[in-house]
Amino acid sequence: MIRSIAAALAAFALASFAARADEAKPVAKPAVESPKAEAKEEKAEKKEKKEEKKEHKKHEKHEKAEKAEKK
Repeated sequence: MIRSIAAALAAFALASFAARADEAKPVAKPAVESPKAEAKEEKAEKKEKKEEKKEHKKHEKHEKAEKAEKK
């Protein structure tokens, strides 16, 4: 009877330890990004470039207006 209790206790301890070990593992990022993540990055880069172009055009417009006022 003592052996069966000890065996049950050992099985319970091993099962609990295994469950805790699974929870403690950090979620690793995949080595290769998913296509969706790559698409989002590309979209963000395009948006950023578009904003830079807008700012550049606005700056050029402002410079042309200043030149026109000087004349």
